[in-house]
Amino acid sequence: MNLSSRHIPWGALGPWLALLATCIFFTTQSDRFLTGENLSLVLQQVMVVGVLAIGQTLIILTAGIDLSCGMVMALGGMVMTKFAVNYGINPYLAIACGLAVTTGFGLVNGLLVTRIKLPPFIVTLGTLNIAFALTQIYSNAQIVSNLPTELTTLGNTFNLGSTEVSLGTVAMIGLYLLAWFVLRDTAPGRHLYAVGNNAEAARLTGIRVDRVLVAVYALAGLFYGIAALLSVARTGVGDPNAGQTENLDAITAVVLGGTSLFGGRGIILGTLVGAVIVGVFRNGLTLMGVASVYQTLITGILVILAVAADQMSRKGPR
Repeated sequence: MNLSSRHIPWGALGPWLALLATCIFFTTQSDRFLTGENLSLVLQQVMVVGVLAIGQTLIILTAGIDLSCGMVMALGGMVMTKFAVNYGINPYLAIACGLAVTTGFGLVNGLLVTRIKLPPFIVTLGTLNIAFALTQIYSNAQIVSNLPTELTTLGNTFNLGSTEVSLGTVAMIGLYLLAWFVLRDTAPGRHLYAVGNNAEAARLTGIRVDRVLVAVYALAGLFYGIAALLSVARTGVGDPNAGQTENLDAITAVVLGGTSLFGGRGIILGTLVGAVIVGVFRNGLTLMGVASVYQTLITGILVILAVAADQMSRKGPR
């Protein structure tokens, strides 16, 4: 039985239709929207949140949530940049250290959820504040610049026809395809869906639920570290103020992509579509000259509609 493909309400097709409708609308509003240059820009703008949202999707599929992802990403980025610039450590080792820090935060989240049985919301709310404080203390609230090229490589572009495509965009898409394969075609992926669908039933079938949850939170932390590297590559600096809204943006992408906040239902590629929908809305509204506050308003409305649709689908035919 493939839990990933059963009882998915509108999540499989709805996000794609929403993205298509959104693109059609903004194409009619601006001649600049449907150009290779602009669409490539949209993907570059969403690649950080898109990778954060992979980790967030894995957690939400287990009926959890992670509010700390944005600040953990910021801390990982500061570790990478300060190790490479201030301490003169090999850039690749500095990147590995940043990834280790973010993975460690994910591991701590998972252990607190499974060993002490704390609610994921409370655990990650706490680690959000811890990560924020550590980032500010460690960085002295100072931006790190003059980065070695190894840390900014993913921000480089190459030509695809007449359009410049970011290496970070390619990396994001590759990570989504890998996650899609693992969730769809491997035993760990099926176990993850089973835990999110019914943790007790999964335990009775022999699945080690706590081990799955710890692994999911730790893996999510690794994705936050990759997102940190993408953020550093895109901006060219280590910014201690990064990540302060990305946690909500990542959750928004997951919800718009059709993954149920109640766990056990969703497709990882839908999250990518959800992230692109948010990016398209912000880009399109900017081209139309709409103030950013209205962009936030519309995004909030979209999230409520998506969660309402999921809730109604759960109350559908019994």
